[in-house]
Amino acid sequence: QVQLVESGGGLVQPGGSLRLSCAASGFTLDYYAIAWFRQAPGREREKISCISGDDGRAYYADSVKGRFTISRDSAKNTVHLQMNSLKPEDTAVYYCVADHAIWATAQAMGVDSCWDVEYDYWGQGTQVTVSS
Repeated sequence: QVQLVESGGGLVQPGGSLRLSCAASGFTLDYYAIAWFRQAPGREREKISCISGDDGRAYYADSVKGRFTISRDSAKNTVHLQMNSLKPEDTAVYYCVADHAIWATAQAMGVDSCWDVEYDYWGQGTQVTVSS
């Protein structure tokens, strides 16, 4: 059974940092595209970063580029999102998501990058609040 569990959220002052973690079970995340989404109250869900299976190529939304870094810890079957220089507008619930298809299969079906994937499995989310 596929399960994604996020952790690491909390309250931080503007300019501070947090590292979110997404622990996966039921599959080996190295072989799948993984992404982070966020949703703030009254706003649409936003895809902010993803990492491809296999080669681990990473992509970022313009709103977080240069401040956030996605990475994989294969030994722990975990994906991290390092968030630096946090702003009040980063306040949201952050979700870890995974594709149902192994990366090689997704590519064979025409997916060029993890940004193009339609993600199927969602974690429960973790709250990030940036406020002084």
